[in-house]
Amino acid sequence: MAMAGSSRMRRSRTEMREGIVETATRLFSSLGYDATPLHMIADAAGLDVGTVTDLLGDKRDIYLQVMERAYLLLKASQDEGFARFTRDQAGVRLLVEHHLSFCMEHPEVPELWMHRWLSDAADVTEVEIRYLKPILDRVVDELQDLVAPNVDLGDALWTLIWCIRGFVVGGILTPGGEITGPRDPEALRQFRTHLNLLVDRMFGPGG
Repeated sequence: MAMAGSSRMRRSRTEMREGIVETATRLFSSLGYDATPLHMIADAAGLDVGTVTDLLGDKRDIYLQVMERAYLLLKASQDEGFARFTRDQAGVRLLVEHHLSFCMEHPEVPELWMHRWLSDAADVTEVEIRYLKPILDRVVDELQDLVAPNVDLGDALWTLIWCIRGFVVGGILTPGGEITGPRDPEALRQFRTHLNLLVDRMFGPGG
């Protein structure tokens, strides 16, 4: 009986940790790290601050857990993309399309990174080294021989990253003055066409 009770308690603590990370992910991605106090995370998770800190630590610790979770999701998606990758322009298109689909399925990931572009959580300095550089390093290794001669690979990759994150998170302004985004089939079709054009120009023969 004691072992069964202990097992239930372990499961409960695990579930609470997962709930805190999910709640913090939602808050950090929508409000940013700096605008999300620890008590807000605790309240939204249905826990008190003491329980939250006992389970995961302070707000900085929780933020690192959130960013690690986002990294693992992105890495798993990257693994899937490279499993189908071919070393040609069509392969680059596939990777870009795969990343767009990932960002549409997990918009919280680009939202978290866009907050960092705005200097959110600037005091947590190791995030890019831990969770972004490994992703980009792999892409650079795989694509460095495919980029057009007159194109800088780093600039090309960041152009695609900025475009995808901006479209998924912010959308685009239509001629009628409305903001539309990936939920609009026509806007999505046009954006995919634009991404393919970028890939063809930056990774196609002659650039």
